[in-house]
This record gives sequence, structure tokens and C-alpha cells, in this order.
Amino acid sequence: MVVLAASVVTKSGKALVSRQFVDMSRIRIEGYLAAFPKLVGTGKQHTYVETENVRYVYQPIESLYLLLVTNKQSNILEDLETLRLLSKLVPEYCYSLDEEGICKTAFELIFAFDEVISLGHKENVTVAQVKQYCEMESHEERLHKMVLQSKINETKDVMKRKASEIDKSKIEKNRGGEKGGFMSLQSMGSGRIDSGFGSDTSISNTGGGFGSGFGLPADMDSFSTKSKGRPSASATAPPKGLGMQLGKSQKTNQFLESLKAEGEVIVEDVRPSIGQSKPASLPPTDPVTLTVEEKLSVTLKRDGGVSNFDMQGTLCLQILNQEDGFIQVQIETSGNPAILFKTHPNVNKELFSNENILGLKDPNRPFPAGQSGDGVGLLKWRMQSTDESILPLTLNCWPSVSGNETYVNIEYETPANIDLQNVIVSVPLPALREAPNVQQIDGDWRYDSRNSVLEWSIVLIDASNRSGSLEFVVPAADPSSFFPISARFSSSKTFSDLKVTNILPLKGGATPKYSQRTQLVTENYQVV
Repeated sequence: MVVLAASVVTKSGKALVSRQFVDMSRIRIEGYLAAFPKLVGTGKQHTYVETENVRYVYQPIESLYLLLVTNKQSNILEDLETLRLLSKLVPEYCYSLDEEGICKTAFELIFAFDEVISLGHKENVTVAQVKQYCEMESHEERLHKMVLQSKINETKDVMKRKASEIDKSKIEKNRGGEKGGFMSLQSMGSGRIDSGFGSDTSISNTGGGFGSGFGLPADMDSFSTKSKGRPSASATAPPKGLGMQLGKSQKTNQFLESLKAEGEVIVEDVRPSIGQSKPASLPPTDPVTLTVEEKLSVTLKRDGGVSNFDMQGTLCLQILNQEDGFIQVQIETSGNPAILFKTHPNVNKELFSNENILGLKDPNRPFPAGQSGDGVGLLKWRMQSTDESILPLTLNCWPSVSGNETYVNIEYETPANIDLQNVIVSVPLPALREAPNVQQIDGDWRYDSRNSVLEWSIVLIDASNRSGSLEFVVPAADPSSFFPISARFSSSKTFSDLKVTNILPLKGGATPKYSQRTQLVTENYQVV
């Protein structure tokens, strides 16, 4: 069977979607499609038409035709089976089976046709498989979207800060204008000044005028105004010592270049700007914000097993306005008996134990508003274990000495129920003159020559890369010199799986809008 083309055409022969599968001129394919309506008779029960060169296998779809153009040597049974599969795919991608609906989803239909037919031959696939293949996610696309969203969040933060700065500057200008107007009225009343502020005039307060009586600030006691002529020499002259500063910067650059030439890795000191602020540190914008954070302290044995596993979590509440403080917080958890919860002394323990609701003992008392940081801690919990199966990240290191070289293989594994972000694995190395020879790596690496540490970084660990490995070669060294290995990462999945399900207002009215932030971070994660 050789399928020349697959198309969705109107009864007049207009091709809405057409996919060509063999090397044939476009004009010839368009000629075949234009001749099809003339060959289809009315009242016939057949689903195919043959000419001298090709065979048309078709199926009506409301006011349209789903059409296959094949050669005459193809198997008619396979042609009909392919046609039936395509007829099932068209309604899956098109909301309406008319010209407008087909044209809107033309690209999706073409991609689906490509999954069914390859080089003119039918693939052994089903409708579910075709949809799965067409909807496959790209790891690079997900990373690109995450970076793009992070830039959008940073831009919004910069916009808010700039707007706040503009508002503050306007307020300061208004205050300055009010003070200036008051002083001008004072001077006019005293009769000491005859000219306006545009001339070179000095004003001094001797202590007996209106200024001292109304308690003006010290900076208003004595000032002078300059005429709006040319700028003064001090404003146009370059700052003193500029040549010296340029000389220093050139010497510094030469020194850095010499270090780079010797193989030293130079990390430039970049001062954080407003645009580089982290999204996690943004101030809350919703009236009520709840932050769930769990910190991990884990020590793993190099030969396998867990030496120490300690997870500590907190739930913090932050309220912007005091009137929104008369609330109760309803939560739900995973129900893991290994996790021990403790409430704040002012929280009603019985209410939490019986109904999973966090509220103050005195319902007439609101939660405090305007707290700095993450807000008021409502709940704490802790879990300790030696079960290796609950680890979010497992690291195995295999150093082996061969002659004058040491081959080091490190692999990581994560369970299927957790995704990790910004993973950095730091491996200590013996003192080296040059960077190690990295032969294979899943992710990126960086060598810190000053601390003699190899940093292995993976931006995201999800279903596409649950395991990975790193292999590098260094001169012969003691295997124990590659320990302890430390790791840092974060995740939106927590062990307690604590979620805020509802906010209950105590004094009636509408439920205030709330948001929840959830994060799992590492405090100390080592393989010793």
C-alpha cells in the first residue's frame, strides 16, 4: 500500500487540509483533488473510485469528504482500515465538522496524519497512541516556559517597585512645595525680603521669627537659591580622582585576565539589582497568605542506608489588613502517622485535633496583621526516619583507581512522585592543577578551583530524567577524598502534603482571598 496524499475536501473539490506523503509535484496532487468531485456519483454505495493512474478512497463527513489518494496496486482493505482510523481522528481534533472548524485545526490534523502514515505506509497505531504522540511534552519547552515565567514575575516586581518609588518622589516634592510656600509667606510678612526666589537671595532665621515659632526643621533655617543660569563649575567638572579610578579598574582587569590565563575560574561579583530579586521573596499581594515550608537535614551512608533523616515543617500566616484577621484556617494533610504536629500556644488545640481547623483560643481576638518575614507561625511538624524509600534524592558514588588515574562515577535517583528544581550536587576533589576530565554528564558542571569542588547542576528533575549519572577522571587519589558529597535542591511537593482547603470568616461576610506557598528545601543533605 502506498498512500500518495490524505485530504479533507469540500464537495466542490476545495482542499481544506492536505498532506502529501510521496515525492510528487504539488500541481499533480492538486489536479487529482480537483478531479475527485467529478468522479463521485450521487446515490452510489461505493467508498472508492479508480482511474487509470490512482484510486480514490473516501468517506463522507457531513458536508465534507475525507479522502485518500493511493496507487492502484495498494490493498483496498488496508486503505479502508487507514481511512477508518483517520475518520476517528478528525472529530478528536475538530470541534465542528465544517470548513471553519477544519481550517482552525489544520496543523493538528496534519500532525495526526503524519503519525498514522509514514512515507506512504500505514503505521500500527491507535487513536489513543496518536493523541499521546502529538501531545508529548518537550523538556526544553518546559524549561523555556519556566524561565519566561520567572522573567515575567521579575518584571512585575520591578514595575511595582518603580511605581512605589515614583509615588514616594511625588510625595516628597509635594512636601517640599508646601514648605517652600510657607517660607515665602513668612518672608513676605516679615518684610525682610523684597525679591523672589529666582535671584541670589539668602534667608537666615535668627530665632525670633515665625520659623522658630512653628518649629520648622533645621534644614529650612538657612538655605540659598541659585539663579537659573548656566550650571556651576562644580556641576560640570569631572569628579576628582577619575583617572585614578580608571587606572585601578584597568589594573584589576589585567590581574583577572592573568588569573584566567593560569586556569583559574573567576566568578565576577555581580551586585544584585532590583530586577534580579527572587520570585519567592516577593511581598504578598493577597489579603491572606499562608506559607508551607519543610526543611530537610539528611545524612546518607556512602555504602547505602540512612544515618539521619530529620524533616521540620512550619505553616505561617501573613495578613495585610487587620480587619481580615478574624478568621480560621481549615487544612488537610496526608495523614502520615510518622509526622508529629504541634500548634502555637494561642491556637485552639482541640479544634485542630477534631476538625483540622486552626483558630485562636479567643475567637474575639484577630490574628496579628502586618508581620514581617513569612508572618505568624501557626503549626509546626517533624518527622524522623531511617527508611531509605522516602528519600527525595539518592546519591551513589563509585570511585575506582586504575593506574595513575581515578575514575569517579556518581548517579542520582528520585522517586516517581516528586519533582526537584535547581539541584546542585557538590563533590569535593583532591587539590588539582586543572579541572577534572568530565567524560559523561546528565546536566551541567562547574569546577571551583579555589575550594577544589566539582558542582553538578540539574535545573529540573521530573518524569523525563528520574535518574542520571556523572563520570569524571582525576589523578590517582584516595577514594575517601571525594566525600562528603552535599546536595541542594527545592521542590513544591512536601512530605506532609499539607494544603489549605478553606478560610472561615468568624464575623460573617465574604471569605477573604488567600494564596498558599509551598516549598521543600534542604538545610543539610550529605553523603558521608
